[in-house]
Amino acid sequence: MYTLLIIYCVLIALASLFGGSVPSFVKLTHRRIQLTLSFVSGVMLGVAFLHLLPHAFYKLGSIEWTAGIGLIGLLFMFFMIRTFHFHQHDLAVDREHDHKHKQLCDHENDHHHIHCEDHGGGVDISWLGLCFGLAIHTIIDGIALAAVVQASGATGLSFAGLGVFLAIVLHKPLDALSITSLMAARGWNTQQQLTVNSVFALMCPLGAIIFAFAIDQNPADRDWILGVALAFSAGIFLCISLGDLLPEVHFHSHDRLQLSCMLVLGVLLALLIEVSHSHEQPQPEEAQVSSVKDSSALLSEVKGN
Repeated sequence: MYTLLIIYCVLIALASLFGGSVPSFVKLTHRRIQLTLSFVSGVMLGVAFLHLLPHAFYKLGSIEWTAGIGLIGLLFMFFMIRTFHFHQHDLAVDREHDHKHKQLCDHENDHHHIHCEDHGGGVDISWLGLCFGLAIHTIIDGIALAAVVQASGATGLSFAGLGVFLAIVLHKPLDALSITSLMAARGWNTQQQLTVNSVFALMCPLGAIIFAFAIDQNPADRDWILGVALAFSAGIFLCISLGDLLPEVHFHSHDRLQLSCMLVLGVLLALLIEVSHSHEQPQPEEAQVSSVKDSSALLSEVKGN
């Protein structure tokens, strides 16, 4: 279990480091970023609905608790994004891109024009808010990863939690890119960018390892804690995909077909991963019936003696 989790954490850290350094050797365009955002949104949507919520229900045994905790997670992330404005996925250092993007937005609807100016530098993003918001966000990602691996009962080198891992490893480079591009736009040198990006890359593994160790110290409440973490994480994923990533691509009149296809491909990938792994945990109702049968058999045996 820990072997798989450590492998996931190392790959996520490397992906984050890669994302922060992408502008140094790859020419990113607005279109490429939007296509990536649409695909990641699809993966996160599929993972939240097909993996996190079902696993949370298995652990909690209550649809009301699962939905309620998921809603709390969604609202938590919504207010985090609203307060700290930490999801900025356009390249702040690409002045030519910003100019062309603004020209493109002038030909689209007014709502989209306002949205793009907010993401193109019209708002002075607080550096502290950006770092704090992304740090909390990525630690929660680590908790989600650890929770789903623990809930799956992974042993050896199985691929439990693969959907959550892919959602995080695809999304994390975009977050790292937003940090380094903003730092470059504000005059931070390459060494400073690398240092901050390295610290950020360790946040997700830190959250995963701490949660994994903490859950092992509370075996009596293990299922309940895992259920809460999974449902809360589902709400987080839903908020990021529906409330943050998709609005960045929804109002574009250009590349609508490509963006829609990338969204569907992301959902299909999450579905493919989910159907390829059979759930061995019984549903709560089945578990209760099994418990009643075992109790009845034990009672009959006692009476017979």
